[in-house]
Amino acid sequence: MDTLEAIMTRKSVRNFTDQAISDEALEIILKAGMSGPSCVNARDWSFVVTRESELLKKMADANGRPADPLRGAALGILVLGDLERAFKLAPDYWIIDGSIAAQNMILAAHAMGIGSVWLGTYPQMERVEAQRKLLGLPDTVIPHSILAFGYPDSSKETISGDTRNDRYESNRIHMDKW
Repeated sequence: MDTLEAIMTRKSVRNFTDQAISDEALEIILKAGMSGPSCVNARDWSFVVTRESELLKKMADANGRPADPLRGAALGILVLGDLERAFKLAPDYWIIDGSIAAQNMILAAHAMGIGSVWLGTYPQMERVEAQRKLLGLPDTVIPHSILAFGYPDSSKETISGDTRNDRYESNRIHMDKW
């Protein structure tokens, strides 16, 4: 799948088969996440990866009902911001850097036929603190979001949101001024 096709056809998948994701596919997903730009190349993200179903359930509990897709996922990746690596003059760029990494991982997975859904954590501080406590994170590491991955279960509704392939909205474009 080429890049534009991956971008234009990606959908959020919330129901997965029980098929495992290979170590090779996981490495490609993580490499994609680490390949995006970051503020002054700080690379101020880290990741907690788990395939453990009990831990995935606890992560879902910690993030609330919208994170239920973790319960059936083959693996989850918690995207983290590492403030010790962040750009000192503007440390909040970790949020954008984590978003770019997450998007790259989702697109890489989609290109390999693996479904995913982005599950927000930051800035909902109760979720941040629950994930921090669950995983024993240091104070300088902040949970950003969780990505649930698995092969789409075609026997269930797996797609959320607008199902149009063309999501372009010309009325959202302003040339040269508002």
